[in-house]
Amino acid sequence: MTRVTDALRRARREDRDDGSGAVRHRGRWTSAAGQALRGLRPVDTVRRGACAVGRSVRAAWQGPGRERDLVVQSLKAAAAALLAWAVAGVWLDDPMALMAPWVALVLVQATVYSSVRLAGQQFTAICVGALVASGAQAVTDDTTGALALSLPLLMLLANWSRFGDQGVYAATTAVFTLASGTAVSASAVGHRVGQAALGAVIGVAVNALVLPPIHLRDVRENLAALAREAGDVLHAVAADLRDTEWDAQTAAGWSSGAARLQRRLDALASARSWSQESLRLTYGPLRALHRAPPAAPPEEEDQRWSRVTGHIAALTRTLAVAADEHRTPAPPEGPVLDLYARLLELIGDACHAEASRLLGERVARPDGATEATMEELHRRLQDGLREHAGQGAARTAVLGTLLLQAENLWAEVVPVTGEQ
Repeated sequence: MTRVTDALRRARREDRDDGSGAVRHRGRWTSAAGQALRGLRPVDTVRRGACAVGRSVRAAWQGPGRERDLVVQSLKAAAAALLAWAVAGVWLDDPMALMAPWVALVLVQATVYSSVRLAGQQFTAICVGALVASGAQAVTDDTTGALALSLPLLMLLANWSRFGDQGVYAATTAVFTLASGTAVSASAVGHRVGQAALGAVIGVAVNALVLPPIHLRDVRENLAALAREAGDVLHAVAADLRDTEWDAQTAAGWSSGAARLQRRLDALASARSWSQESLRLTYGPLRALHRAPPAAPPEEEDQRWSRVTGHIAALTRTLAVAADEHRTPAPPEGPVLDLYARLLELIGDACHAEASRLLGERVARPDGATEATMEELHRRLQDGLREHAGQGAARTAVLGTLLLQAENLWAEVVPVTGEQ
């Protein structure tokens, strides 16, 4: 920042020194400032990156979480590669022990099931690559010719869905086989395939037996985040409703919040899938040794918050339509808006309480005062609905729809809070 300040001061002095060239000097001032700022951008990028790394390191050190899981998986992959090298290169004294640590390294995946599945795909791709490369070498009797003959075919085969994303290993195996300079023979091909099998066994075994990855925490965290963000959206809507100047632009902000909830719901579905997959092929006692996080909330919770998300989306759509001056439905006016805002605030508070409960915090059910307030708000809103009925169907339709969505939200959020 000192460099920027000095540059700006120099530019301003130049402007004062020659008033006749104000435009030219103003351009020089802008250019000087821009150059100084551009000079700082790489520094700022590096500083932000260093801060992000520092936060990740602190999070990994302080307790369980995604950062620590990443550290564990990285160290396991490195250990699997070193073990494969120790077996193939040191113990067996194999001069071509490259395949074993390479395969072991890439097969320490995020779940044991994915390790086993990718091991099968990768091993098949490696066998195909070695066989095709050997056949091409036998036909052409030239390394360059064999590469030219085998690589196009293998890269086409790499797109076969049966290989998943492991098809490229057929081509890389062909390159290793042909570029190593050793004679291509049945024994050489078998040797490479054997090394790949050794690496696959070691990689899968390390992943399955040493701190097997269990992804249960992500479901709980995503559910809690979804509940918390649902409460944030409802609080934002309530705050804006109290402003009598809310318009289509304000409603667009609510719709954006509802869209973020849908993206969070998609992330929850992905986390649930990972959670279920991480439990496949993992041995129960090893889970206990790993001190896996508590069981994920049941899938009924996902369905419940999916309905909550849908109700919030419907509520924001109704408000967006009502705020559009070119549409027939008209927004409710007067004290009824304050009542509705207070109702949404209470539902938002209940969503925040649910988020805390999902994270393991003790949360009491809504007390009698809250229940009484809800009942009073509901009664007064019903009275307001009857009053709006005398002002025209458009306002009545909007208020009735909003009240229905609020009742649906309360019914979804509150009973479960009280049961647990």
